[in-house]
Amino acid sequence: MLRVGVLVSGGGTNLQAILDAMDSGRIKNVQVEVVISNNAGAYALERARAKGIEALCVSPKSFASREAFNEALLETVDRYSLDLIVLAGFLVTIPPAMIQKYRNRIINVHPSLIPSFCGVGYYGLKVHEAALARGVKVTGATVHFVDEGVDSGPILLQRAVDVLPGDDPKTLQRRVMEQAEWIILPEAIDRIANGEIAIGTEVEG
Repeated sequence: MLRVGVLVSGGGTNLQAILDAMDSGRIKNVQVEVVISNNAGAYALERARAKGIEALCVSPKSFASREAFNEALLETVDRYSLDLIVLAGFLVTIPPAMIQKYRNRIINVHPSLIPSFCGVGYYGLKVHEAALARGVKVTGATVHFVDEGVDSGPILLQRAVDVLPGDDPKTLQRRVMEQAEWIILPEAIDRIANGEIAIGTEVEG
C-alpha cells in the first residue's frame, strides 16, 4: 500500500479528483495518510476531514523565519512515513532539504504542457492567461517529479486540451482541469502505486 501525503493551498479540486479516483477504483493500493495546507482556511482541509483523513495547516505565517517553517514542514511530513508526496496546487516553495530527502518521491501537476508556460510566475490563472495571449491552439497539463528548479523535474505524464474560440482564462482553466489535470494526476499516482512508474533515488531525469 502506497502511503501518500497531499499538499494543497486552496480549494482542493485536484485532491477531490484523487479521492474520487480512489473511490471508483481508478487508483488502487493507495492510502492518503495526511493532507497538509499552508492555508488554515483552505477548503481542501474540509475535503480531507470529510473522508476521515488527517488534515493539518503548516503556515509560513506561524513561524519567525522561512527556515523555521521549512524545518516544521519537513518534520510534519516525516511523521507520516510517506512513500509519495503529491503537490496538488501547493503554492509554497518546497524546502531544498525536503527535495533531497524525498528525491523523485514528490510529484506536481502543472496546468500546461511543460516546457510551455511554466517556471517562475506561472501558476493558477496566469498560466492560462499566457497561453491565450500567445494564441496557442492546444494546451494541457503535466505531471512531473519535483526537483530544485521550478516546473523543471522529469516529466511523467502529459495530456493535451484544445483551446476553443471564445475561451477566457477561467473557461480554459476549467477545461484543463476536467480534461487533463483530474485525469493524469490520479493516473500517475495509480501507476506509481502499482509499479508502472518507478520512484526513489534511482530515477534519473
